[in-house]
Amino acid sequence: MSALLDHAVEKAQERPDEEQDFIAALILDEIEDDRVWEEALARSPGKLAALVTLAEQQVREGHYHGFDDL
Repeated sequence: MSALLDHAVEKAQERPDEEQDFIAALILDEIEDDRVWEEALARSPGKLAALVTLAEQQVREGHYHGFDDL
C-alpha cells in the first residue's frame, strides 16, 4: 500500500463507522468506474482516437475555448 493511501486509511479509521462505510463506498465506486472505462476503451480504441482527433480539430477551428463553455 502506498504511504498516501495508508495515511488516508489511518485518518478514515478515526471517523465513525457510518463515515468509514461512505468513504469505502466512494473508493470502491471509483475503482469500478476505472474498470468499466478500461474495458470500454480496450473494446474500441479507434473510437477514442477519433474523439481525440475531433477535439483537436475543434480547438484548431476555434470552436472550443475551455471548460467555460460548459
